[in-house]
Amino acid sequence: MRQNKFSLKSKDFNPFGQLIGLSFSGRERGWSRCVLEVTEKLLNPHGVLHGGVIYSMADTGMGAALYTDLDRNEACTTVEIKIAYFKPVTSGTLTCDSEVIHRGNRIVTLESEVKSDEQLIAKATGTFYIFS
Repeated sequence: MRQNKFSLKSKDFNPFGQLIGLSFSGRERGWSRCVLEVTEKLLNPHGVLHGGVIYSMADTGMGAALYTDLDRNEACTTVEIKIAYFKPVTSGTLTCDSEVIHRGNRIVTLESEVKSDEQLIAKATGTFYIFS
């Protein structure tokens, strides 16, 4: 199935995202925005949002941003992501804006910014590989 040809709200698009409550509120060519409501089940033992949830937002957002720019016979996979966490989160709604910043023939670099109430809480840079 051609992932950038159907709604990001489709239940088949991202089962893992559904598990953590991640959804998409926008996308354009080379860009996506996902949102997530912080719940108690996503907190670590210290009462702070688990870093893996923030990482998952960035990874999923990057993949969605890249899918908007793939040809019909292309798919992509994450090669690596580096993330910096700036502030702890204990509640609220997070937004993650992701965008393609450079695309070669097979290697793509993307960035994501995760915010809570317009305050930057994490930033990630990722490399994805395009394959047929």
